[in-house]
Amino acid sequence: MAGTDAALPSLELVARSCLCRRVQHASRAIGKRFDDAFRPVGLNNWQFTLLMAVTAEAGPTVNQIAAELGMDRTTATKNLRILERRGLIEMRVDAQDRRIRRSALTAEGQQVLQAALLRWRQVNDAVGGSLRPEQLASLNAALETIAQA
Repeated sequence: MAGTDAALPSLELVARSCLCRRVQHASRAIGKRFDDAFRPVGLNNWQFTLLMAVTAEAGPTVNQIAAELGMDRTTATKNLRILERRGLIEMRVDAQDRRIRRSALTAEGQQVLQAALLRWRQVNDAVGGSLRPEQLASLNAALETIAQA
C-alpha cells in the first residue's frame, strides 16, 4: 500500500493545477455577475441561456437544446418546464411530425429576453473587459476546444 501513495499527486499539486477547480471557481464568479444583472428581469443566467437556445429559427426540440448546451434531456426538460409555467416559452407540436414538440418564445418571453439582453451586454462587456483582447480570444477558443472534446 505504501508504494501506491507515492504515485498519488500531492494535495499542493492538485490545488495548484486542477483545471476543473479553476473552471468551476471562474464559472461561479461569472455566473453570479450575470445572475445579479438578470435578477431585475426575473431570470438567472441559466434561464437566460435556455431562452437564447429557444430562439433558434425552427423552434428547437428539447433534444436539440440539450445537445447545444451540453446537458442531458431530462435536465433540459425540467428547466424548460419552469420557463413554460412562467409563460415565457411554449411547447408546440411539430407541423410535420406530431410526436415532436418544438419550443418557442411567447410574447412575454420575448419581452423578458429583450430586457435581459440589455443587461447581458453590460455584464458580458465588463467581464470580457477584464481581460486583454488576446486573452479573451484565447479563452473563448480554449473553452470551445474543451467543450468539443
